[in-house]
Amino acid sequence: MVSGLFKLALASLLAGSLLSLFGITPRAVLDSMGMTAEDLQNGIVAAFAWAAPRMLMGAVVILPVWLVAYLLMPPRG
Repeated sequence: MVSGLFKLALASLLAGSLLSLFGITPRAVLDSMGMTAEDLQNGIVAAFAWAAPRMLMGAVVILPVWLVAYLLMPPRG
């Protein structure tokens, strides 16, 4: 897992360096989409506010079912 994260970080660094070489900045990308950094932040906060309660409610159902299934599994090895 750490190796995968390292590869992802390295690929992101290389892609960012290449984009920087061509003069593409985060502000330019947001401007081309007609957004501001504040719009992006508000969208992320709204998405989290929508997703968090649903994830918690799902966990209330899924975790006990998983625990019972795990406890009832026959021993391995």
